[in-house]
Amino acid sequence: MLRIACLPGDGIGPEVTAAAVRVLESLPLEVVVEEHPFGGGAIHELGNPLPEETLSACRAADAVLLGAVGLPELEGAPIRPEQGLIRLRGELDVYANLRPTRGDGVDLLIVRELVGGLYFGASGRRADGSAFDTCEYSPAQVERIARRAFELARGRRSLVTSVDKANVLETSRLWREVVSGLAADYSDVRLEHLLVDNAGLQLVVDPGRFDVILTENTFGDILSDVAAGEPRRHRTRHLRAGARLRSGHSRPRDRKPGCRAPLRRAPAPACGRRADACRRTRGSRRCGARVVADSRRRRQHLDGRVHGGRAPRS
Repeated sequence: MLRIACLPGDGIGPEVTAAAVRVLESLPLEVVVEEHPFGGGAIHELGNPLPEETLSACRAADAVLLGAVGLPELEGAPIRPEQGLIRLRGELDVYANLRPTRGDGVDLLIVRELVGGLYFGASGRRADGSAFDTCEYSPAQVERIARRAFELARGRRSLVTSVDKANVLETSRLWREVVSGLAADYSDVRLEHLLVDNAGLQLVVDPGRFDVILTENTFGDILSDVAAGEPRRHRTRHLRAGARLRSGHSRPRDRKPGCRAPLRRAPAPACGRRADACRRTRGSRRCGARVVADSRRRRQHLDGRVHGGRAPRS
């Protein structure tokens, strides 16, 4: 019997996780799915984005199914939904974030380190009003995510592109040293290094050149969004979801579950209702269906202008 902790979260999260649960229930598996409060809804209800009861349920589960977090009225608030997400990642030690993107001529996988770097370093405000965020990585943290990327590449096209900012950042120089040192253990996999700004450019102009992209937390957060837009830009079918994995070598009594996320952000639910009639928008000005339609019209207008006033053929 598989026990799955389901955290629908905010925005469109409940709709997406409900669909995922229907898929799970249709499979020939013995599955028990338990839903728990998480994110902005948990803040409104309990004052905590990750209640202790929810965290305990996640630790006891075989896997976690996560929707999305984020509410417009809580942006910049002292207690934010994203704080619960960061804490959940750290508590479960889901260090490997896998984000595939597939489309016409594009089949890449971003392997993002998820429990280190800026999002987990010391941060705060000083007496003079300045702010700081600290980026730290240990060799062990880099090694385990790099090995995961090399192993995944072996089952694909055997190319790892390690993305860093080694010309500026000390953490990136450590990153490159550790990754380069591991390459000898994976002689059947080709390794290349790219600076993050160049990687962003190459994702836009030539995404098909990539197989497995290995990178740290902040860079992976940004590049995975760029990669997700590539199939849309070329008007092709696309796949973009995510899995957050931890080490498979822990003792059973220390085992922690992995986390699967059908989406990342928390857009308003695309339910077709007017914004003032849709209670789930929770303060956002428009329902998700209206936002999607407006974005499509705006994109068509821009494409028509770029292509000499004619809309391109889909």
